[in-house]
Amino acid sequence: MNLKIKQELQKIANPVKAKILQGFFKTAKGQYGEGDKFLGIVVPELRKVAKKYFAEIDLKNIAEFLKSEYHEQRLLGVFMLVSRYEKADKKLKTEIFKFYLANTRGINNWDLVDLSAPNILGDYLLDKKAKRKILYKLVKSKNLWQRRMSILATFRFIRHNEYDDALKISEILLSDQHDLIHKAVGWMLREIGKRNQKVEEEFLEKHYQTMPRTMLRYAIEKFDPSKRKYYLNN
Repeated sequence: MNLKIKQELQKIANPVKAKILQGFFKTAKGQYGEGDKFLGIVVPELRKVAKKYFAEIDLKNIAEFLKSEYHEQRLLGVFMLVSRYEKADKKLKTEIFKFYLANTRGINNWDLVDLSAPNILGDYLLDKKAKRKILYKLVKSKNLWQRRMSILATFRFIRHNEYDDALKISEILLSDQHDLIHKAVGWMLREIGKRNQKVEEEFLEKHYQTMPRTMLRYAIEKFDPSKRKYYLNN
């Protein structure tokens, strides 16, 4: 790992904030972030470090950050990877896409996934429908974060008014047992509804009576009160 960056992170680390973050990201035994460690660095500070150094950090260095035991160092790796992807040419975008899939083990909490999956997986696959089958592999993974990647990647498609993959993946995840998947699917359904409520409601009419309650609540959050009541009480 780049020693200069590591030392800079240590300087801005805050043990008090670290303890708060460990609670916020559910790091206790049996929780989704079990065992994760924190330095106590907030996102704006991490973004400044990423902006300062990303140009001089290659994928090999980023891979080292993604292997870190510390959440903020992995998040820094994500920030630098996304920045590098956004400025990359077509060839490098493909390399970063493959790199991302090869390093999902280090992208292992909801913030890491949410900040990267739409911006790398989703963006890369936006004009490559034939390659979107990778999302259907991820959605069937035993790994919670890979399943979340599959649905979050579709956020980029949704922003371009493409809903089919988001709806298909949502349907696969209806029986998922994890609350973080319920929230992610509900969120994506809500995003579809912002753009085309008819499409969202067609999906809900098929599934609202059996879908997880949290998923439904997230999906209908922006509906008017009477419509929310309809879906929650029928």
